[in-house]
Amino acid sequence: MSHNGVALRAVTRSVAFLTAGALAVTALSGCSSEEKRSKPLAAPDIAPAARSLVADGGTLHWAVDAVPETLNTFQSDADATTITVAQAVLPSMYRLDANGRPQADPDYLESAKVVETKPKQVVLYKLNQQAVWSDGREIGAADFAAQWRALSGKDSAYWTARNAGYERIEKIERGADDLEVRVTFARPYADWRSLFSPLYPKDVMGTPDSFNDSARKKLKVTAGPFTLKKVDRKDDEVILARSARWWGHPAKLDQIVLRAVPRDKRAAALAAGEIELAEVDPEALGRIGLAARAGATPGSSPLAGPGGLPAHGSGSNLGAADALRSWALAHDEDEEDADDELSARQKERKALAAYQREQAALKGFEIRRSLEPAYTQLALNGASGPLADERVRRAVARALDRKVLAGVVLSPLGLPAVPVGSHLALSGQDAYADNSGALGGQDTEEAQALLADAGWVAGGKVEKEKKEKKKGEKAAGAKGKKTEEEDDGTYVVGEDDKGDDKDPKDHPKGVDAPRHLAQDGKQYANKLRQGGAPGAYAPKGTAAPADAAKKVLAKNGKALALRFVLPSGPGSGTLRTVAGRISSMLEKVGIRTEISKVSDESYFKDHIASGEYDLALYSWPASAFPATDARPIFAKPVPAADGSLNVEQNYTRVGTDQVDQLFDRAVATLDEGKSRSLIRKADSRIWAAAGSIPLYQRPQLIAVKKDVVNAGAFGFRTPVYEDMGFLKKGGKGSGRPSGD
Repeated sequence: MSHNGVALRAVTRSVAFLTAGALAVTALSGCSSEEKRSKPLAAPDIAPAARSLVADGGTLHWAVDAVPETLNTFQSDADATTITVAQAVLPSMYRLDANGRPQADPDYLESAKVVETKPKQVVLYKLNQQAVWSDGREIGAADFAAQWRALSGKDSAYWTARNAGYERIEKIERGADDLEVRVTFARPYADWRSLFSPLYPKDVMGTPDSFNDSARKKLKVTAGPFTLKKVDRKDDEVILARSARWWGHPAKLDQIVLRAVPRDKRAAALAAGEIELAEVDPEALGRIGLAARAGATPGSSPLAGPGGLPAHGSGSNLGAADALRSWALAHDEDEEDADDELSARQKERKALAAYQREQAALKGFEIRRSLEPAYTQLALNGASGPLADERVRRAVARALDRKVLAGVVLSPLGLPAVPVGSHLALSGQDAYADNSGALGGQDTEEAQALLADAGWVAGGKVEKEKKEKKKGEKAAGAKGKKTEEEDDGTYVVGEDDKGDDKDPKDHPKGVDAPRHLAQDGKQYANKLRQGGAPGAYAPKGTAAPADAAKKVLAKNGKALALRFVLPSGPGSGTLRTVAGRISSMLEKVGIRTEISKVSDESYFKDHIASGEYDLALYSWPASAFPATDARPIFAKPVPAADGSLNVEQNYTRVGTDQVDQLFDRAVATLDEGKSRSLIRKADSRIWAAAGSIPLYQRPQLIAVKKDVVNAGAFGFRTPVYEDMGFLKKGGKGSGRPSGD
């Protein structure tokens, strides 16, 4: 998932989530209103520079995942590139700061506030008098009204993906003059700042036909520092050009070219000079880091010779062929074998030389890093099977050392390895509070006791049963090991060699911890029994079987084994590493996992959304408006008219009436402090239900040409496109992560 900053309203991504019982309000009240605000775990890293130091002109080539299918952010197939285009060319009443909090954008808005609450909530917008569309027409009430009607949900002819908030509006009218817009709500709406960001012109929103089709491939009318010049599907790029109609600070760049480049091709594209900015994976991070270190050392080479032989420079007495022969002979090969080795090595020379040229070119780039406004979670499918029992879900959660899991991903990247403490916000955002205490920290004995209370007995009788083959799967070989003829992507954890129990930071520098085995970190000193949610612990007196982890846990003749579904693509290595650690942690409390690797294309549609999994890893983007945007992710599934279960986006199928009620109260409460408190209470109940276990905030690694400034790893912050550019010769940016 790629994030360029974060949209005010997060685009729904396809990876892109039994009742908890009566919970005491005092135990789940979240943080008090007097508590200090949290801070982001990592600041934006964009090489900030004053506009006076940025050269005028130039084109920034920016790698994206794909040319968007639509340029309308309110349609179901909108993606991250759709958002990037909208941020650069369309108005937004609010933008996010470095803390992930909405701030009015003065280029469009002089002020916006609630001016009446009774009998109805009324918000008065005062627009910047210079704000005009690219056709010269003033931005005004007609545009607001057209967008409201299109997104209100009252006319099914509009193919909208979401209308949250707009359905609560009763009317929109002109204020005292053309610069004022009065919005009256039929029902109170706390997240009113989420609306009209972005704002499309009435030409797009005015009719169903124009909404459905006119903004899919082009945007004729815009109102931002850039205009949409061209969507080139032949060359897989979107071209944005500096707007002559823009009334704010003029864009420094002539153009921004958003070019579709596959993740595994980006390092080569950077080296070839085809792009200057790209989100990259940790493997590319290593290559660019190696090139940078080589470039910083006089006389060093970014690549060793074949077989580890030092590359020979022009001053060497050995030619390339002699070097290859000498390497072979040095490794106890006879002369004939050396000639064969020479032939094979000569074939590699071109590839090695090309790689070396790429490494030399990558010296001009650096990695800017922060944390994405998104978190990765372990999802537990509570619809059926062992995980339908809350006690089993809680046992899974109590078996996990989330700090270790965060460290596996973030510590090697130099990012803070702090587990995420909320489902509904991230550190730095207004609603954030660490409510994980409602469930409790890692505790092996407590996990085993919960399993025992749920009836899972160590060494219990297991009836033999023939494993049914699911569509597209093959049966695993004996003891979970694959046969030579079959590679089904499935294996049973528990047959592997054991790894160590060290946290990644405890390994010697340069020595990796085992990649697929877990470490059981130290138990929390405070078991969080005080103030914990009722039911989050096994009943007092329940003993944890001493040898539970050594024997198969069984109940009613069935062993406790969970199907852990993972994507198999090359970009999912981190998820598979985390899954291996989780599986080993679960094994220590007696829970076995069957790892099932499926194609990236089918992972979400055929497994997560359809509920064909027990455990899974996927991410959710953060939102500045959790009362609105998080509700469908955690809403209690309800039966549909056709007998199916309507889960909305709650793919764990775990929800409670109490959580739904808290969301409803939070979104209708205009007192910001009270609304925030209700959101934190809802989060505590979500923790206690144990359908979703937040693990870590996703890393954001951006490779950027060193002279590109005001761009890179934006974190929460909405990019300021008009300030991006290339540093003037002799200029110097701060080179340090920036806040607002």
